[in-house]
Amino acid sequence: MKRKARGAGEQADGTENWYTGPAWQDRDGKAARRRKRIRTGVAAVIVAAGVVTFAVNPGDIRSKLSGVVGGDTVAKPLPAETAAPGAAPDGEAFPATPTLKEPFAGSPAVRYADGVAGIVPPEAKAVGRLSKDEVAAVLRQAKELLVDANLNPRTLRGERPAAALDLLDPLQPGTRQDLETWLAEPGREHDPLRLFTRFDPHEVRPAGDVVKTRGRMTFEEGQDGALAVHADYTFVYPVVRAAQGASEVTRTVVRRVVDFEVNDPERFQATPGKLALARFDSDFGNTACEVYDGFLHPQFPDSRSGSMTSGPTVDPYDRSKELSGDKSTGCGTVSRI
Repeated sequence: MKRKARGAGEQADGTENWYTGPAWQDRDGKAARRRKRIRTGVAAVIVAAGVVTFAVNPGDIRSKLSGVVGGDTVAKPLPAETAAPGAAPDGEAFPATPTLKEPFAGSPAVRYADGVAGIVPPEAKAVGRLSKDEVAAVLRQAKELLVDANLNPRTLRGERPAAALDLLDPLQPGTRQDLETWLAEPGREHDPLRLFTRFDPHEVRPAGDVVKTRGRMTFEEGQDGALAVHADYTFVYPVVRAAQGASEVTRTVVRRVVDFEVNDPERFQATPGKLALARFDSDFGNTACEVYDGFLHPQFPDSRSGSMTSGPTVDPYDRSKELSGDKSTGCGTVSRI
């Protein structure tokens, strides 16, 4: 299903996975979206603005998780994304079925960049009071936070995302402290998945050592002279069950939109060298519906259930649409994983 924002060892072939590998180098499938706007205090799982959407994985779709580096080499990599695409990627161009050897086969993600290589900050320039070098430093910090939150093997296996938390401004009311609470005591109204990607290592393990990444980062001068950074990325995680010898593969697709701000510490309560969160939205393709334990729960084709659906059919690879608009809740259908 689709839900909208709300240790394993080596693989059989001896390669490291994203539970154990380097930190800095993607029942029924469900999908959901969650939004957090700091300024307004809105915090909810949404399909558009403040609700949750879920979707059932339709078909016998299989995959393998290639972690933070490496991956399938069958398709030519896409050029860097510099603007929102005009439409969803063509599904007919990806007819293959994913396997443990080719975890991204049958998915547009086969052409995505590998892990950190898919997060490329734009060229910096001076903005407001900040010099070109200062803007470049902020963009690097934004990338570091995204990497620790979505690609660091320790974060993915459910450990505390210390580096990401340390980049956040402790003076921003109700943000870093709230995130710490969500991690310690997850629940429907305080779900760490709103910002961090986490799997239960007792339930699933990566099908390989690569997570695929696709997206873009932009910046501009924001309100009151702040530097405003906008990040919009999709991460594709292929997994298998944690049981020894498991070979059936599925994927979970996570899209995140995160807005950062750097305010003038002479005018506002702000810590130099730290980031403030202005907004974070998440869209999850293929995770259990109405589960708020702080982990994503990928659903496998051989355990599909007949869950009732009420939401629309959604393509988790469609990056042409904003994560906003539809306020409906319930369980819908993902067109592919």
